Amino acid sequence: MFIPRDVISGLVLSGGQGRRMGGTDKGLQPFKGAPMAMHTIMRLEPQVDVVKINANRNLAAYESLGVSVLPDVIGDFAGPLAGFQAGLENCEHPYLVTVPCDSPRFPMDLVEKLSEALIIQDLDLAYAATMENGELRTHPVFALMKSSVTDSLLPFLSGGGRKIDKWFESMKTNYVVFDDVAAFANVNTVEELRALQG
Repeated sequence: MFIPRDVISGLVLSGGQGRRMGGTDKGLQPFKGAPMAMHTIMRLEPQVDVVKINANRNLAAYESLGVSVLPDVIGDFAGPLAGFQAGLENCEHPYLVTVPCDSPRFPMDLVEKLSEALIIQDLDLAYAATMENGELRTHPVFALMKSSVTDSLLPFLSGGGRKIDKWFESMKTNYVVFDDVAAFANVNTVEELRALQG
């Protein structure tokens, strides 16, 4: 029981400041011959109807990747929820899935598994998790949500809320455990980028 891909919008989150990479725009860092965000877009495209990108700098460079670019609605690099807001306010489908630009190897069945949980458990939002050394590690920016969650996100943001887990607590959410821990490896430093290039 899955949500058909033609009713799902995809959003690549690339709106951060890249502080741990010296302020560089992570999504535009070269990875295996192309910007990291391009790998993320190409991985997400087969799983959804349309892909857009949330970015706050170098907008022309992101537009050159062939997708619509959505800057944050609220300023000051307010974090992933600001990216969620930009995606939801420009979502023409009943569902939105978000992925970060700095995890270019996320699972090709990400959307399928999240959609199965969303339908079966009647959730507002489903997000990814992995088990690492016997401990659960959540990956909340890998999230599939009903577009109607904007009704709770906007008041949360306007009230100063920024923490993703606090917003999740206001809705019916649950995580889905994925077996491939390495698929969710993300890049925060130049060293991690080199390591991921392998």
